[in-house]
Amino acid sequence: MIAIIDYDAGNLKSVEKALVSLGEKPVISRDKDTILSADHVILPGVGAFGDAMEKLRQYGLVDVIRQVVSNGTPFLGICLGLQLFFESSEESLGGKGLGLLPGRIVKFPDTPGLKVPHMGWNCLTIKPEAKLFKGIESGSYVYFVHSYYLEAGQQSDVAASSEYGLTFGASVERGNLFACQFHPEKSGDTGLKILKNFTQLT
Repeated sequence: MIAIIDYDAGNLKSVEKALVSLGEKPVISRDKDTILSADHVILPGVGAFGDAMEKLRQYGLVDVIRQVVSNGTPFLGICLGLQLFFESSEESLGGKGLGLLPGRIVKFPDTPGLKVPHMGWNCLTIKPEAKLFKGIESGSYVYFVHSYYLEAGQQSDVAASSEYGLTFGASVERGNLFACQFHPEKSGDTGLKILKNFTQLT
């Protein structure tokens, strides 16, 4: 069973629909026992960093997430979900993220000719050993919508990168932690393949 953590995030249903199209039976839940009994857990996300962390705290989900991680359950963050994995974000000064991985989230600088948010299809440079991208060629395109990007504390955590005026971490992997800044559920066949790869992780 795949649990999609429900903390009022905007892209719950589109993630659910993508997984159903792969033949999975995902459950959207904020129930501790349901989440902890899942074989795979997904933290989706659209919106603001500080508000999202407040919701996770309000629903008692921060400790549940830490338990999922310590249990070794494959855990996937999507878009804002990736950002919440890290220690802090310029979007919410003074606010702390989950701190599952070292690094911070920073705002794209004003660059002539580049609009913020970064919105649309962009290609990935993929590390050959990245589990989430098994069978996917480097240079494949995925769909992004974000104004803030990852500055990873450890480059070894970055599984794929992309460029938008600068190079940024587009996906991370460490142990049972996986995350994508882009939206696999909106990235066509490539995105579905990424989600399929995640569901097959043990």
